[in-house]
Amino acid sequence: MKKYSILSLIRNAIDFHENWEKAWRSPEPKPAYDVIIVGGGGHGLATAYYLAKEHGITNVAVLEKGWIGGGNTGRNTTIIRSNYLWDESAAIYEKALQLYEGLSQDLNFNIMLSQRGVLNLAHNLHDLRELQRRVNAIRLNGIDSEILTTQQVKQMVPIINTSPNSRYPILGASLQKRGGVARHDAVAWGFARQADSMGVDIIQQCEVTGILQESGQVKGVETARGTILAPKVGIVAAGHTSVLAKMAGVRLPINSYPLQAMVTEPVKPIHNCVVMSNAVHVYVSQSDKGELVLGAGIDGYHSYAQRGSLQVIEAQLGALCELFPIFSRLRIMRQWGGVVDTCPDASPIISKTPIEGFYINGGWGTGGFKATPGSGWAFAHTIARNEPHELNAPFSLERFTTGALIDEHGAAAVAH
Repeated sequence: MKKYSILSLIRNAIDFHENWEKAWRSPEPKPAYDVIIVGGGGHGLATAYYLAKEHGITNVAVLEKGWIGGGNTGRNTTIIRSNYLWDESAAIYEKALQLYEGLSQDLNFNIMLSQRGVLNLAHNLHDLRELQRRVNAIRLNGIDSEILTTQQVKQMVPIINTSPNSRYPILGASLQKRGGVARHDAVAWGFARQADSMGVDIIQQCEVTGILQESGQVKGVETARGTILAPKVGIVAAGHTSVLAKMAGVRLPINSYPLQAMVTEPVKPIHNCVVMSNAVHVYVSQSDKGELVLGAGIDGYHSYAQRGSLQVIEAQLGALCELFPIFSRLRIMRQWGGVVDTCPDASPIISKTPIEGFYINGGWGTGGFKATPGSGWAFAHTIARNEPHELNAPFSLERFTTGALIDEHGAAAVAH
């Protein structure tokens, strides 16, 4: 693989950009591998990359039923942050954020990381006290976080409505300056390109239809392109984690919901940070193309359809206009949905299973993208060494029987 650089850009410009080599191969699946990763999204590709980079395991296949990055990786609202209350959550999300900060150099691929700051708004005294409590806990974990007054929020985001007469007045906010956004496609493509250069096979249009096992040991997978054997199989398929686990006879405490997002028509730079509000319930940032990227909570019903309810869209847009009256004249250009897997405590599962050699990474709810490199790094460790890293040990399946839950849902009042 040739390295991307200013010289390669100039060299290819002379050829009218007609001779760039493919970023990754499209190989035929081999009969057997050391490790199979099911799911070619950000987490699956990150797992394959860190297996090769950190553990020297390169005989790896990433199986994707569609195209890489075509699931939730390509459908999320690109927000990155690590301001979580519980120590276990803070540790793995901070690891992910630290990896994000050096990822463009590590992957030799511009992921367009923009650490523009993430604001969480407080609209009543309860919100404000809860944010103060959370900021103190976050800072005790060595993560940057601070409380802003209403005036400081207005200074940072001049277009926001801070009128005391509004239905949800802004009493303050928490700010993580290191938070921000990144280009979701670039994260998947960067991991794919580097993993491929190390010998990982990325196999698209290869749906897994069954999990092979014998005497409590995984043996491989059945796919639309034939049987592929491997002593270790990792499932990283957001939205369908429970479906794939069921093929191996593993029942997971996971519910799947639609999650919607949308973008407006592009406008000139006007919104230079990420604003989140749990009470009004919307989060908004502006992309590099000028579009406002909007999202909120999950739909209230279970579904595997990548579309949601119209009333959820209406509520999001109402919340946006409540906070930013200036945006009321904008047109929505497109909206879409993804499928998120949510655990009862709104924390993920990164774990071994009762079947030897069969591993699960899922249940991230609406917080998967911001954890991508940290999740892949920890999951690769778990697969390579057949034991969890201290970062993901608390996120085992056993917590649902021992009661050692990581109730980030109750703590943060949002499912990540």
